[in-house]
Amino acid sequence: MKKSISILVWLGVSILGALALGTIALHRGEEINAMWLVVAAFCAYALGYRFYSKFVSAKVLALDAQRATPAERLDDGRDFVPTNKWVVFGHHFAAIAGPGPLVGPVLAAQFGYLPGTLWILAGAVFGGCVQDFVILLFSVRRDGRSLTEMAREEIGVVGGFVAYAAVISIIVILLGAGALIVVNALKSSPWGVFTIAMTIPIALLMGFYLRHLRPGKVLEVSFLGFVLVMLAIWGGQWVSQTPTVAPWFTLTAPALAIVIIIYGFAASALPVWLLLAPRDYLSTFVKLGTIGLLALGIIVLRPTLHMPPLTRFVDGSGPIFAGKIFPFAFITIACGAISGFHSLISSGTTPKLIRREPETRMVGYGAMMAESMVAIMATIACCVLQPGIYFAINSPAGVVGQVPESAAATISSWGFPVTAAGMHALAQAVGEQTLFNRTGGAPAFAVGMAHIFSSSLGGQAVMAIWYHFAIMFEALFILTVLDAGTRVGRFMVQDALGHIWKPLGRTSWYPSILATSALIVAAWGSFLWQGVKDPLGGINSLWPLFGICNQLLATVALCVATTIIVKMGKVRYSPVTLVPLIWLVAVTFTASWHKIFDPSPRIGFLAHARQLASSRTPTHEMSRWIFNDRLDAAVAGVLVCMVALILLESISVWVSVASGRMQARVREAPFVLTRFAAEEQG
Repeated sequence: MKKSISILVWLGVSILGALALGTIALHRGEEINAMWLVVAAFCAYALGYRFYSKFVSAKVLALDAQRATPAERLDDGRDFVPTNKWVVFGHHFAAIAGPGPLVGPVLAAQFGYLPGTLWILAGAVFGGCVQDFVILLFSVRRDGRSLTEMAREEIGVVGGFVAYAAVISIIVILLGAGALIVVNALKSSPWGVFTIAMTIPIALLMGFYLRHLRPGKVLEVSFLGFVLVMLAIWGGQWVSQTPTVAPWFTLTAPALAIVIIIYGFAASALPVWLLLAPRDYLSTFVKLGTIGLLALGIIVLRPTLHMPPLTRFVDGSGPIFAGKIFPFAFITIACGAISGFHSLISSGTTPKLIRREPETRMVGYGAMMAESMVAIMATIACCVLQPGIYFAINSPAGVVGQVPESAAATISSWGFPVTAAGMHALAQAVGEQTLFNRTGGAPAFAVGMAHIFSSSLGGQAVMAIWYHFAIMFEALFILTVLDAGTRVGRFMVQDALGHIWKPLGRTSWYPSILATSALIVAAWGSFLWQGVKDPLGGINSLWPLFGICNQLLATVALCVATTIIVKMGKVRYSPVTLVPLIWLVAVTFTASWHKIFDPSPRIGFLAHARQLASSRTPTHEMSRWIFNDRLDAAVAGVLVCMVALILLESISVWVSVASGRMQARVREAPFVLTRFAAEEQG
C-alpha cells in the first residue's frame, strides 16, 4: 500500500513537471505566469534528487555508511572536523553561490526566458549536481585531496601540472569578472556604495565581538549584524539625499575599481577571523534569508513574465553580448547549470567536514540544486520587467548611445518600447540617478527583485529600499567569492613559490602573505581594469571569457571523475560523467574558437583588435584596447590547449584501462570502519 502511494505521488510529480515544461516550451503569443517556471524547477529537482542521484549513489559511487571519512580519521579540530550535515550543507552552499547564478541568467535573458530556463534545469540535474557530488565523494575517499592533486594521481603528472596552471588562471579571470559586476552595480550610486562600505566595519565588529567580547555567542552577533545591515541600508538613503555627503560616495567606475582592488588585498592579507569569517557568516544569512523572501514573493505575487520565450537576438546580434544561443547561452549561464568553480569547493574545505559518506549526496547534489533554484529566480526577476526596461538597463552605451533619448529610440526600434521619461521615473523610484547602460546584470536583477518585493511587501513607496537591499545582497554574494577566491589563489601561489624558496611557501610568514596577495590581486585587478575601460561595458568581452574558463574547469573536473569511474571498473556507468563532459567540450571549444577567430568584431577578440588597428585616428587608449583584445585571445587559446592536453591524457588512460594495458587501480585511502555507526546503534 505504502509503495503504491509512493508510485502515485511520483507519477503525479512527473506529470505536473511535464505539464509545466510543456507550457514553458510550447506557449507562444501570450505571456505566461512565472509560477510555471517554479513548478517545473521544483518537479525537475525533486525527480532528479529522488531517482537520478540515488542511482549515482548506489550504482556508480556505492556510498558506504560504514566507511570512516577523513573528518573522522584525521580529526584535528581545525581543518578536519566531523560536522553536522546541515551545517556542512550551509557552508557548501555559501561557498559555491557566487555571482554566476544571479548574473548569468540575467544576461542570457536577451535570448528570451526559454533557452536559459531549459539549460538551467537540464544542466543542473544531469551535469552540475552530478559533478559536485562525484568530485566531493572522490575527494572524501582521498583524504580531502584537491582537484589538482587528484588529477596528478589519477590522470598523470602532465594532467596535474596543466590542471594547476588552468585552475590558477581561471580563478584570476573569475575574480576579475566578479569584481567588474560589483563596479557596474555601484558606480554613480552613493546609496549602494555607502551600504556596501558599511558591511566592512560591521564584519570587523562581528569578528572582534565573537573573538574577544562574547566568544561563542553566535545568536547575539547574528542579531547585531542584521540590525546594523538594516541601519546601513537606511543610512544609504540619507547619504544619497544629502547634497554635502553624497559626492563622497558617488564614485566613477575607475575609482570603484581601485577601491575594490585595495579591499581584495586587505581581505587576503588580514587574519581570517577578523574579516573573512565574519563577512562570510554575515553574507550567508543574508543570502539564505533573501532567497527565501524572493521565493515567497514570487509565490504570493505570481508575477507575469513579460519577456517573450525567444527574442529576435537568437540570431547572434544581441546588444548585451554578441553570439548565437549555441554556444554562448551555455557559457553565459555557468553557475546554476554546471560550474567548474564548484569542483574547487567540493575538493577543498567541504570534504574535510563530511561526517558520513552518504551525506555527500545531500551536500553535493542538494546544494547545487539550491543554487540552480537561485538561477531560476534570477531568470524570473529580470523577465518580469518589460523587455524595453530590461534592454535599457543592460545594453552598453557603445551599442545604444550615451544620451537617454537616443538609447530609448534605439531600443524601441527593436520592438521593445521604452521612453527616456519612463526610465527616469523608474530611476527616481529606486533612488538612482540613471538606470541606462548599467551593464553587468546586477542592476537589472535588483530592479526586478525590487518590483516583486514592493508589489507583495510594502508597495511602491519602499521600492528604493528593496532595490538597494537587492544590490547589497548581490554585492555580498560576489564579495564573498572575491574574499575567498583571492585567499585560495594566494595559497596556490605560495605553494608554487615554496618549491623555489621554502619561506615563500609558509602560509604563516607575513612577507610571503603580503607578496603573494599582491601578485594575485594584481592579476585579477588587471582584468577588472580592462573591463572598466572597455567602451562596451566590459561584460561583452570579460563575461564570455569567464564563462569559457569556468566551463573549461568543469571539463577538467569531469575528466578526473570519468577517469576514476573507469579505473573503478565501472566503465558501463561512465556516461554519467562522460555525457556532460562531451557536451562541455563541444560548448567550450566552439565558444573559444568564436571568441578568438570569429570575423565579427563584436564577437572575436582578434577581429575587434583589427578593427581598432585600422582606425584612422589611433590613440594611446585604443592601443591599450588592442593589447587587451590580443591578451584575451591568447588567454582563451592557451587555456583551451591546456584543457585539451588533460582531455587527451584522460582518453589515453581510459583506452589503456579498457584494453587491459593498464591495471584498473584507484588511489583511495584505506578502508577504516567508522565509529559513528556503532554509536548510533548503541
